Order: sequence, then structure tokens, then C-alpha cells
Amino acid sequence: MDAGARDKVFEVTARETEGPAATRLLAVSARGEVVVVLLACVVGVLAGSGATLMSITAHWLHERLFDTGPGGFLSATPDLTATYMYFVPAIGGLIIGLYTLLVKRLRRPPVVDPIEANALEGGKMSLLDSVILSSQTVIGNGFGASVGMEAGYTQWGSGIASAIGQKLGLKRSDLRVLVGCGAAGGIAAAFHAPLAGAFYAFELIIGVYAIPHVAPVMAAALLGYLSAQMLGVVGTPIIIPQVPDVVPSDYLLYLLLGLVGAAFAIGVMRLMTLIEQGFSRSGLPAPLRPVVGGLAVGGLALVSPQVLASGEAAIHIQVGSAITLSVAGILALKILAAACSLGSGFRGGLFSAALFLGSMMGKLFAGVMLILVPFVHIDPVVAAVVGMAALAVGIVGGPATMTFLVLEATGNLAIAGLVLVAAIACSLTVRLGFGYSFSTWRMHLRGESIRGAHDVGVLRELTVQRLMQAGPPVFPADGSVGDLRARFADGGARAVLLVDAAGAYAGLVRLLMTYGADPAMPAAQLAICADRGLEGTMNVQDALRRFDGAGTPILAVVDGKTRVPVGLLDEAEALHAYAQALEMQRRTLSGEDPGA
Repeated sequence: MDAGARDKVFEVTARETEGPAATRLLAVSARGEVVVVLLACVVGVLAGSGATLMSITAHWLHERLFDTGPGGFLSATPDLTATYMYFVPAIGGLIIGLYTLLVKRLRRPPVVDPIEANALEGGKMSLLDSVILSSQTVIGNGFGASVGMEAGYTQWGSGIASAIGQKLGLKRSDLRVLVGCGAAGGIAAAFHAPLAGAFYAFELIIGVYAIPHVAPVMAAALLGYLSAQMLGVVGTPIIIPQVPDVVPSDYLLYLLLGLVGAAFAIGVMRLMTLIEQGFSRSGLPAPLRPVVGGLAVGGLALVSPQVLASGEAAIHIQVGSAITLSVAGILALKILAAACSLGSGFRGGLFSAALFLGSMMGKLFAGVMLILVPFVHIDPVVAAVVGMAALAVGIVGGPATMTFLVLEATGNLAIAGLVLVAAIACSLTVRLGFGYSFSTWRMHLRGESIRGAHDVGVLRELTVQRLMQAGPPVFPADGSVGDLRARFADGGARAVLLVDAAGAYAGLVRLLMTYGADPAMPAAQLAICADRGLEGTMNVQDALRRFDGAGTPILAVVDGKTRVPVGLLDEAEALHAYAQALEMQRRTLSGEDPGA
């Protein structure tokens, strides 16, 4: 990014803010917004259609492999009716292991999910990679692995949205929104909840709610939902039985449930990591790890088939049934099944699993409270619904998403209020005590520091190499101060980089330092910052930290391997570019046109 380009990023002249030029500018902006909304509609239909196809395929596999019948759901099956069914998840694991091995050999880069794409890549995703991950999710779920389908839904919707946006040359901010639209359509289709789908996009994929984003995201969510309904998406919408009226004192109880959900969510995420690390350190070849994970899931399913697949249908069993000790057992089994599935290499999500786990956690909370505080009435159904949403907020994120999901499922505004209280308590506790959702935690383990979908990629792309002055003045370190001054004093250079006999960086000399110095003195005696060089791959934030305590507004840029000087970076120039990048980020977050 040269100085001229940076100066033009936010240049708005007086002529553009009044008269016909302003009218033209507004007209272009309005046309751009309309185009994004129309593209969002197309993306919503494609996302809903893709979710329908994936759900039908997975359900067909359940019918054929587990004999669930045309109207049956795997996690609601009373028991495994044939011995071979125990081995079905392991067979699916073998298919996934070989599939993953083939993909790694043909396509080296890892798959980028929607959150990572919007945080680091400006919304750029590979459609082929998205198809691969979505198909892996369908295979894993279809063969009974304890994974949710929502990862496939969002990956497909966001991937097709990104492909369309890139093909049409959308600018970065619009592409990020369109990626969110794809995820909104997929979630709305899967959970029969357009509002939940829209807020899933706002909170988790785009990273912020902004008025200009409402129209495209809502349109995509609504059309994704309608498309799936028309095409016959296979799913089990959450239906809650009639519940008693909510009284003000209930809010304190469910605030406590939110805190319990936060501790539970952190524990689940850490356990998932431990099991994944255990598989990695086991010495098993990567293609065979899903086979072992599948055998573990099959063994757990012999005790309770509710651990199979996403557990979406089993939510109805848990919400409507009585509190028994078996609930705690199924809760533990489901956690282990999900951890063995994801830790061994199956692809999928924890959205549905978190809802299922949360419903059981809420029921257990109600049972414990009835024992410890018998004079306080807590309805098990309400506790199951609130716990379902609270734990999902802790693991997945998105308090508004889960609140709208419950509101759309129950039509009960009072319960939605309890969910919101528990969700806020859970979200705040997890953020302060842990700092990550399950998606961002897994990225953190890979070395990424992002904690959400906010566009930090703008700052990461602003590297020293893009900002530096190439071709710096260079002088031998054993040369004299007089020779250095004679060579560079009239050339306008502010600083000269010294090099040793091998051409490696040996320090920096500012021209002002040479005046008054002995002309015969070796230039190396005036050198500063010999151990404080920058590298071209550094981003501007890291570079600016190097200036702290350096005692100079100019630093050398050196090659990371040879230490040969390749440029100079001025602190003022770096600060100017950094401020402009922050302003671009602010405009994007607020829904403004960052290039206006």
C-alpha cells in the first residue's frame, strides 16, 4: 500500500458532499445495497436447498443403516435392533479417514470455515473445500457419529455465497455480509427458525449487528427457511409442551442456571480438547483414528442410542420426560460420544449436541434444586428449555440467536425472557473465564488468536513489506563517518543502514548523528538498533511495538533468513496507515461503506 493509495482510502472532497456529485454517490450506494439484497435472496434459496439435500441424505442413510423407518429419527430409536449396527459408526470412520487422507494429498491448505474466513480472509472461501467438508459432515452424521449437521449447512451456505461474491467482484465488506447470509439461510432451514438463523449470522459469522446488514441477512434467512419447507427438509423442530406462567422470582433461579451452564460449557470444551489431543498422541495413523472413534460411539450407543447423530430428535424425549437418574448417565454418554467423534476426526458441529446436552443439564438442575430447596418450585420443562439454550450459548455463542430459537420454537415470550437472562449470564461468564466459543477455541489451539468473526484480517494484511521504503541506503560498518556523510549528506537520506562484510544488517545511523562526530571514526561506533530490525512479514501492530524504546522514528527492515537490509520503515507512516485501517474496520463494523 503506497502513500498515495492510503491517502485515497477515505478521501471525501467538498464537491462530493453537495450537489449532483452527492446525488450520484448516493445512487451508486443505493444500487450497491440493492444488489447485495438480491444476491442474499439467491444465496438464501441455495443455502436452504443445500440444507434440505444434506438432511434428506443423512436421514436416508439412517433408514438404510439403522432401520429407523421412513418417519423415524436415529437418536429417538429405543435400541439398536441388530448387532451389525454397532459397527456402522466405525465403517463411517473408515470412509472419513480415507476421504480425509485423499483430500490432504490433493489439497494441502486446511478448510477455512465461515468464522475464520470473515475474520482473516475478508470472506474468501473455497467452494470445493466447502463441498468437501459438507459431504464429510453428511457421511459422519449418516453413519451415526455423534456430530451435528449444522457445520455442513453453514459451510455450504457460506461457501456458495463466497463463491458468488468473489465471481462478481464484491468488495470486502459486502462479501463478508454475503458469507453471513449463507450461514443464516442454512441455520434457518435446519432449525425452522429464520430469526435464529439471521442472528446466528449477526453474532457468529459477521460479528456485529448493523442496520445496513439487516435487509440482506433477514432476506437470506427467510428464503432459506421457505425453500427448505417447500422442498421437504428433514428435521425435528423443537416443540415445547405447555408450561406454567413465569413469575419474577424465577429469573434469579435461571440466572444461576446460566452460571452452571457456563461452567459446564467450559468443561465440555476442555474435555473435547483433551480427547482430541489423546487421539493425536496415540500413535494411531490419522486415517484409522475415526475408526476407533466410531467403535467407541457404537459401544456407547449400545447403552443408549440417544448418543447417535446430532441428538436433535432426542431433545423431545428429554424435554417431555420425567427427571430420573438415567438423565445423568445419558448426559455423560453423549459428551463422550461427541468428544470421541470430533476428537478422532469426524467433521461436524456441536450446535445440536449442545442443545441436547443443555436440555438434560437443565432437567438435572431442576432435580437438584427440588432436593436442596424444596420450597422453591422449578418446572423441569422450563429448566430443560432454558438449560438447552444456555449451554448452547456457552459452547456455540450467540445469546440472541438462542433466545430467538426458543422464542420461535415455543411462541412463549416469558420463557424467552428467562432464556435471555440465562444466556447473558452464561455468555459473560464463558467470555471472562475462558474467552472462546468452541469454534474459536479450536482455532486458538491451531495458533490463531481470533475470538470472533470481527475483521482483523485488514490489520494483519497491513504488513511491513507493504509500508516500507524499499532500496534503503546501505554503508559498510567498517567505513568512516566522513565517508558516510560525504556519500549520503546531499541525497536526502535521514538514516543509513550499516552492513558487515557478509552484507548482513549491523545497525542504523541517523545522518544527524554524524554531525560533530570525528570524520575518521568508524561508522559502527554511531550505530543504534543493531538488534531491533523489522521483518517484512510483520503486521503493522507488531512493527509499531518495536518502535517503543528504540530512540528513533526509523527502523531497518531485514530479510528474516539472511539479515540483509531490504527497506526502511518510518514510524509516522506506519501510524498513519494503522489509523486508516482502524477507521476502515470501524466503518465496516458499523455497516458503513469503508471506501466512502
